[in-house]
Amino acid sequence: MNYILRLLILLNYGLAPAIATAQTSQSLQGTVKEILTKNKISLEHVGLVISLKDQDIAENNAKKLYIPASISKLLTSYSVLKNIDLTEKFKTELYFDGKNLYLKGNGDPSFVSENLWYLVNEFTRQKVRLISGDIIVDDYYFDDVRFDNSREATRVDRSYDAPVGAMSFNWNSVNIFVKPGEKENDKAQVVLDPENLYFGLINKTVTKKKLSRELIIDVNQKERTITVTGDVLKGGLEKAYYKNVADPEQWAGENLRAFLSQRGIEVKGKVKHGKTPSAAEKIVTFESKSLSMILADMNKFSNNYVAEMLTKNMAALSGETPATLATGVKVIQKDLKELGLGKEDFKIFNPSGLTRDNQLSAHAMGSVLKAMQNDFRYFPTLLESLPIAAIDGTLKKRMKNSPASGFVRAKTGYLDGVVTLAGYAGQKNGDIYRFAFLYNGPQDEARVREAFDQILIYLLK
Repeated sequence: MNYILRLLILLNYGLAPAIATAQTSQSLQGTVKEILTKNKISLEHVGLVISLKDQDIAENNAKKLYIPASISKLLTSYSVLKNIDLTEKFKTELYFDGKNLYLKGNGDPSFVSENLWYLVNEFTRQKVRLISGDIIVDDYYFDDVRFDNSREATRVDRSYDAPVGAMSFNWNSVNIFVKPGEKENDKAQVVLDPENLYFGLINKTVTKKKLSRELIIDVNQKERTITVTGDVLKGGLEKAYYKNVADPEQWAGENLRAFLSQRGIEVKGKVKHGKTPSAAEKIVTFESKSLSMILADMNKFSNNYVAEMLTKNMAALSGETPATLATGVKVIQKDLKELGLGKEDFKIFNPSGLTRDNQLSAHAMGSVLKAMQNDFRYFPTLLESLPIAAIDGTLKKRMKNSPASGFVRAKTGYLDGVVTLAGYAGQKNGDIYRFAFLYNGPQDEARVREAFDQILIYLLK
């Protein structure tokens, strides 16, 4: 009798978690639909899955394909972590043949002003004060496609639409700082950073006590001019604006010329595009920051340029020369297929998500999130790269003063008519939810984001 009683008790304890999970799932499923309905969001427009351990505890149209926008970068992150070693460093090199100076890029997405200064400072020790020839920029590690056809067809001058190239600098974008003048009717102070000869600046601003004209920054990529017009509020704070450049190798070369000039080194020739000859002497090599930090650059602020640069690097590491985006995307597609996903689960053409051609199901995204969570080699690095609710990145202003604050790490996505969110939500007891929310429809984007946040707050309360 005692044996049977003990057996029943053990069976009940074994069933208890399953029963509790089923009850939680039923309650959560109802609440999810209630939140979406309350925010006037059609269930037909939402693909959603929430999972805990090996169970899906809430779902809606989980197998239906939706435009994912920038949560596509989670797929890219997965492939990058599988195919690029965490110790990999992308090298940028400076060569000299006694006449010409060669700047050779090898696909570093994180090469910025401080790194270029390092190369220039090392070069100054050569005691060369005159370069009689040219600056030759060698970016043959990648192909010469700057704006891949897989991106949205319409080009804009915003930094999120920056071009890619094996020799890239400052995310192929220029900073424009605008500060009001001291007196009314003075021109505002407009500064391009870094200052160089790539862009000419035309300042048509006026400092005003009351604004009557909008501030407009016009970038003419063909003429390489930036024209700033409009009113700037007297006593206001300096503001920064970010615009892309069209020609990465020329942009890098002109900045190298400017940095050399600041160290008293004159370049007689021009900035040109070419290959580094074998006879040229390597002067210095700069190694990029770690892959984990570059992934954070991509995911924290949804940097499309970094996503494409890393994808071309996957192509290069697979042996392709020069590397193409299409080959890198095939690596991503292969990795997804190895998870058991097929054409009914995803259609991926661009690694950044800056396209309406990508399609993805919530189920597929959930599968990728699970695969990363279950692989300790990658999971800590991925988590570190993701925006944290109410803390940083694209989630800095979301879920503040709620149970989700600091406990949600997720990638956001947005295009016109598209709002997405996918990642992880951690409980205080250590359990981790995986979630993928994809909305394609006409509802106001702010309202959709708020609904997604409400679901996560309810999940973690």
